[in-house]
Amino acid sequence: MADVNRGNRPLSPHLTIYRPQLNSITSIFVRITGNGLIVGAIGVVWWLMAAASGGAYYSVIDGLITSVLGDIVMALSVLALWYHALGGVRHLIWDTGRGLDVKSADQLGWAMIIGSVVLTALTLVAI
Repeated sequence: MADVNRGNRPLSPHLTIYRPQLNSITSIFVRITGNGLIVGAIGVVWWLMAAASGGAYYSVIDGLITSVLGDIVMALSVLALWYHALGGVRHLIWDTGRGLDVKSADQLGWAMIIGSVVLTALTLVAI
């Protein structure tokens, strides 16, 4: 095996060197919301399994899901769902070769943020 001197080599650029950009932040949040949706999906499956298992267990889980904390978690799950979906639409637009310049990419990023908040509010009002 080659003797590699790792102590004298320069480090590759890290997050502390680069200024955060809207596209990088929105991309990171798409990944975070994707993982958050897994947690929300587990909660919904848990609720459905409780509904199938009987009334006593269902009333406990339903009480948790419909509590204030449950309402907050579900509202944030709706926000995550819309944000993640709009992130997918943004990537579909990019896959066509459109919106890749900095100005258009920033506009798409702001459209994701504003659109997810507006669509979440509309969804919560409709429920």
